[in-house]
Amino acid sequence: MKIAFFDTKPYDKIAFDAVSKELGYEITYFEERLTPATADKAKGFDATCSFVNDEATAEVIQTLKDGGVKVMLLRCAGFDSVDLAKTKELGIPVLRVPAYSPESVAEHAVALLQTVNRNTHLGSNRTKEFNFNINGLMGIALVGKTAGVVGTGKIGKCAVNILKGFGMKIIAYDAFPDKSSDIEYVTLDELYAKSDVITLHCPLFPETKHMINKDSIAKMKDGVLLVNTSRGGLINTEDLLAAVKAGKFRGVGLDVCEKEHEYFYEDRSNITDKDPVLNELLHDDRVILTGHQAFFTEEALRAIAEVTLGNLKAFVDGAELVNQVK
Repeated sequence: MKIAFFDTKPYDKIAFDAVSKELGYEITYFEERLTPATADKAKGFDATCSFVNDEATAEVIQTLKDGGVKVMLLRCAGFDSVDLAKTKELGIPVLRVPAYSPESVAEHAVALLQTVNRNTHLGSNRTKEFNFNINGLMGIALVGKTAGVVGTGKIGKCAVNILKGFGMKIIAYDAFPDKSSDIEYVTLDELYAKSDVITLHCPLFPETKHMINKDSIAKMKDGVLLVNTSRGGLINTEDLLAAVKAGKFRGVGLDVCEKEHEYFYEDRSNITDKDPVLNELLHDDRVILTGHQAFFTEEALRAIAEVTLGNLKAFVDGAELVNQVK
């Protein structure tokens, strides 16, 4: 099997080369993202392997089909960038990695929470300049506070376990509650109203797009801490910026944003036409944004490679495609 691998980074090669050699698959690495302009690079390949910010539009999928691609591999959990109606029409299975290291993502979410709560980023910047004044760096003790967890899949449950370790009261919302767990489920409105911390761990669907907006923000406590390591589109960035400027949030920790396709996974420091809303948000001391790195651990990269190429093996062997996107 020949695989066209898009949006390649050095760490991808290390992880995937080790596993592909074991299975005997041939990978050709392309640095370019999968887009309408680059889809023809996959001509003559059996499979593509793409990441979270690649663009699998209907046009792209048709090009892949015409070029002989039989299966699409996603080395990520999210699949909102794929036109699933078109893949179904053309009979191209889409296989994803639903969970590679949920602990890694949850740990990063809590790291962001701790950073924006205790202002360690600002404190570190000060001490590097030999300024040891702690005025303005006060946080809150998390013990006894209420954490609202939106989405209780594998990552959300890991976050629940970590936050319980801080002695926090946990409430949660999920469209499909896990009734076998001891998690206390509430409505979204109740979660917004009662939570001192809100952390998002749900997928991006039409019904969850911009679930954090001016109306939902207005229902939250003043001084709430907001964390999003899930999908950028869950938050309306303009509404978030307005609320940050108005002092609604004690802190906001983000690993994702709506403008990811334009910026993430590349060094964009030299560009002059930066998105004005994102740029203003990043220059507020109450906001931390990392570049979609919550997954980025040695354990996760190995698991991603194993599951991605394991999905391909199942396709080749005619086995059950347990990770197929329906």
